[in-house]
Amino acid sequence: MQTYPQLFMETKRIRTAYFRAGEEHPHKLMLLHGNLSSSVFFLPLLPALSQWFDVVLPDLRCFGDSEEAPIDATRGYRDWSDDVHALAEALGWERFALGGWSLGGDIAMQYAIDHSDRLEGLVLIAPGSPFGFGGTKGEEGRPLYPVGLGTGGGTMNPQLLMALTRQGEGAIRHLLYSFYFTPTFQLEREWENLLIEGIEKTKLGSDKYPGDFHYAMQWPFISAGKHGVLNTMSPAYGNLSALTEIRPKPPILWIRGRDDVVVSDHSMLDLGNLGSIGMVPGWPGEWAYPAQPMVAQTRHVLERYQEKGGVFHELVIPGGHACHLESPAFFVPTVCSFLLEGAEEVKA
Repeated sequence: MQTYPQLFMETKRIRTAYFRAGEEHPHKLMLLHGNLSSSVFFLPLLPALSQWFDVVLPDLRCFGDSEEAPIDATRGYRDWSDDVHALAEALGWERFALGGWSLGGDIAMQYAIDHSDRLEGLVLIAPGSPFGFGGTKGEEGRPLYPVGLGTGGGTMNPQLLMALTRQGEGAIRHLLYSFYFTPTFQLEREWENLLIEGIEKTKLGSDKYPGDFHYAMQWPFISAGKHGVLNTMSPAYGNLSALTEIRPKPPILWIRGRDDVVVSDHSMLDLGNLGSIGMVPGWPGEWAYPAQPMVAQTRHVLERYQEKGGVFHELVIPGGHACHLESPAFFVPTVCSFLLEGAEEVKA
């Protein structure tokens, strides 16, 4: 288990904790972690990636060891996008490749919308739907009414929140192997402990994680609030379909795990799907609250991106939601060839 010193950078927005390796290389790569995680979820890949890139792994606002700061969810993913831009400026990076896993993939898409001229390439690893997490239907991402129904801070699993509050290591370990990884995958214990510690550092609160919520008149009787992490992903605020219109259009590599149960057309965290299989009582039916086709929605947006002059490649590799850790032998060479040799080198 190779270790790296944790660094800190004072930016114009927050004090950001990060890891860095490979500074001698001209090609720069920043990787953004996902929800309920931290930069350590990329650390196992740093020895391999830093052979080719100057790699920076930041802790996002509300996660890891970065400065504790609130999230204005009405800005969607822009608080994080602005933080990433401030970090890039502080590092002196004018051009770089950006990758993001899960929530980090959504933030990467937002950064591309805001600053596509800075990007040499975009790597999306099991990103959430460009139309938000939950509360939409069809591949075009049509929002359910009222917009934000069944999304946001009120959708947080109460047992998991209790585990985070009480530092319940057993519950967090269960989370890893129930949602992040496939059940047959097993991390080395040192890495497992480090990832659990990374999850435990999530900043809790109504303006941090999970966020606030409102009650609704219809099933599932909750809707998005205006503050905190989970509300940024609501279709009320987190729509990224403007990605199709950006100029210039950096090439996009979309990688997802074959057995992902988090970002899926039948996600085990989507209330529409959970209701349809009887895990959340009172489901009103397919017509009222269908499962969200998250993968189909992402493909729909990326196909529009391609139709409007962009390039994207979709690659399915073995593994669950954290497929980059389950299948590094697929992930690392693919990312390297995509960013260093060109998008045409990626093979499905």
